Amino acid sequence: MRLTLLYSGLFLISGAALLAVTYVLVRNAVDGPPPIKAMDFNSIPGPPPSSQDPTLQPDSGVALHVLMAKTNEAAELQKAAVMRELLIQSGIALAVMSGISIVLGWIVAGRILSRMRTITTAARNISATNLHQRLALDGADDELKELGDTFDELLGRLEASFQAQRRFVANASHELRTPLTRQRALGQVAVSDPDATVESLRTAHERILAAGTQQEQLIEALLTLTRGHAGIDVHTPFDLAQLTQEIITARKAEADYRTVTIQPSISGALAAGHRPLAERLVVNLLDNAIRHNIPHGWVKITTRTVDSHAVLTVANTGPVVPPDAIEQLYQPFQRLGTARTGEGFGLGLSIVQAVATAHDATITTSARPEGGLTITVTFPAMTNHPPL
Repeated sequence: MRLTLLYSGLFLISGAALLAVTYVLVRNAVDGPPPIKAMDFNSIPGPPPSSQDPTLQPDSGVALHVLMAKTNEAAELQKAAVMRELLIQSGIALAVMSGISIVLGWIVAGRILSRMRTITTAARNISATNLHQRLALDGADDELKELGDTFDELLGRLEASFQAQRRFVANASHELRTPLTRQRALGQVAVSDPDATVESLRTAHERILAAGTQQEQLIEALLTLTRGHAGIDVHTPFDLAQLTQEIITARKAEADYRTVTIQPSISGALAAGHRPLAERLVVNLLDNAIRHNIPHGWVKITTRTVDSHAVLTVANTGPVVPPDAIEQLYQPFQRLGTARTGEGFGLGLSIVQAVATAHDATITTSARPEGGLTITVTFPAMTNHPPL
């Protein structure tokens, strides 16, 4: 109704303006010729009038002026009648066309809003349980179809997000249930053993504590993943090179234990963000490169600045990774093959991706043909941040 009134109102205003302009133009055209003035009998074709014609007598000028006045008055009356008739007919035409515009406006508004009602009804009916539904609007490729397609894309992203959330909750529950079950089994065995000794109880408690430590590590990883997804409110400058060097020093003992050589190449790299989360990103990348390696393998870790962007690159030897399986490695609780089972929780690279997203950083991952991965993290430029 509002659209119909809007269309009709605009048509009425435009029509009234058009008629007003037309009326003024016609009136100016009608008023154009000058009124009738004294006649020049010499300009009248034909034989000259006789000198005995009574109209040429001295008193004939008065009658001639009276005739001209009556002629002008009749012309003015005719012009007024014509303009009045024009105004009446124009008003009637405007009224008729206004009625037609109301009908057409109602039809056009209905056709336009029918697809809007389709979108509204679908949005009202779609919930978390039926996000697979789509509008799939047909018709011309106009703004409304673009809106419908955008809504379908939004539903697709929501569906993928809900599915990922369900998988994450299911996997997290499974990973947490495993150490809990182990703790309960160890406790039940220790309690039900009638010949339990101090040493056996101590061993059982140590294994229970180890399972508890595993739970704490998993919960800490889940919290880090959640903080990464939550984003960063304040970006604080930090030295990525110094941070990486500290982590390399702390992880050298584990690398030596696994006979893996760390080959650092540290250059100045200033970044901005959340330093503890960035530390977790570097730790997870380095731990992932050390653990999923081969005996006497190596890990190359470099930091540098490229066009004001801090860049971190971690490359390692290791099992061959199919290029089409790289995306799977960044999914929570996903491990690739038997070489990547038995250690960790499958959250390392998921945390790396979440932290990188929180920092607006980009991750480039490529599989090395001879085995292992090359992962490059590029942080945003530091042009808008003060130096340390």
